[in-house]
Amino acid sequence: MRKRLSLIKPSATLKISALAKELAKQGKPVVNMSAGEPDFRTPQHIVESAIKALNEGKHFYTPTRGIPELLEAIAEKVNKENEIPAKPENVIVTAGAKYAIFLAMQALLDEGDEVILLDPAWVSYEANVIMANAKPIWVKHDDSFEDAPIEEYVTSKTKMVVINTPNNPTGVVYPKGFLKKVADLAQDHDFYVLSDEIYEKIIYEGRHYSIASFDGMFERTVTVNGFSKAYSMTGWRLGYAVASEEIIKAMNKIQSHSISHPTSFVQYAGVTALKGDQRCVDEMVKAFRRRRDRIMEGLNELGIDYVYPKGAFYIFMRVGDGTTFAERFLKEEYVAVTPGEAFGSYKDYVRISYATSDENIEEFLKRLERFIEKF
Repeated sequence: MRKRLSLIKPSATLKISALAKELAKQGKPVVNMSAGEPDFRTPQHIVESAIKALNEGKHFYTPTRGIPELLEAIAEKVNKENEIPAKPENVIVTAGAKYAIFLAMQALLDEGDEVILLDPAWVSYEANVIMANAKPIWVKHDDSFEDAPIEEYVTSKTKMVVINTPNNPTGVVYPKGFLKKVADLAQDHDFYVLSDEIYEKIIYEGRHYSIASFDGMFERTVTVNGFSKAYSMTGWRLGYAVASEEIIKAMNKIQSHSISHPTSFVQYAGVTALKGDQRCVDEMVKAFRRRRDRIMEGLNELGIDYVYPKGAFYIFMRVGDGTTFAERFLKEEYVAVTPGEAFGSYKDYVRISYATSDENIEEFLKRLERFIEKF
């Protein structure tokens, strides 16, 4: 076993999830507020397009980068919605956005390279950096969680900065000024930016900006996105990356020798998702907004501090010792939340997901009020 794998931290999220499942199996009334996936079914027109593709015999190998129809649809989408000047040759379709991140880091990083991660962040970024034999450099945000002093951590070894907007776990939507600072640093110090934009359509306030659309940034940005969050297609495992043709060729080389390509008929469903009726996305975001507002109302009444979420479907709540809080909340009130240590050094927080029913949210608030009197 390679030494670097020992540096990858066990998932605190999976630990809580495993305990929650065990309690539910015992018949306990578990309320799961830790899930990182929409609780809505995949829209029916997308499901039907996958079935249609299967019935038409579209279940054979596809080109490694993806079927031409999906490459074209993605290029058209990022041109129109994100102002990224991409052509189909600037796109690779992957088995989920997570695999796009893996491919990008394997393609661009070497031993000794440093990668700046904005704390708190999804811990899989750190794991992928380590698997690429590079070194993660964590940078804490300011009190607003909308800015971070990246400039103080850039060195001659800096090869990449990873940004995620809207952000998991805070729900922050990075303002244009912060992204402009990152872009200027990238050009001044010659490093890449990996921009994870998987939550881009789930925004309640502010505006989403793709850093690859900024002057001089297309050639040094890998934009990662997918279908899991916006179209509730988590189990379908369909994502993509947009970058320069040189970077895409490098990523494709790795994909060709690993998974070959994403599932054939799922790719046709992806075309339908992008080109079909988008009201399903609007309706889901409307529901998430209502749930967010209800949880914030409840937390405000209880006097609990949290990071104000403008996007995604999480609230980062300050509780003291996050790990102890999460474990006791689950064991005593049967509510599953994710400890802040799963996202970096913010150990006095927990992450709440409101990708769950209105009934669960009401039950969560009721049990939370009861629990904080004891905690």
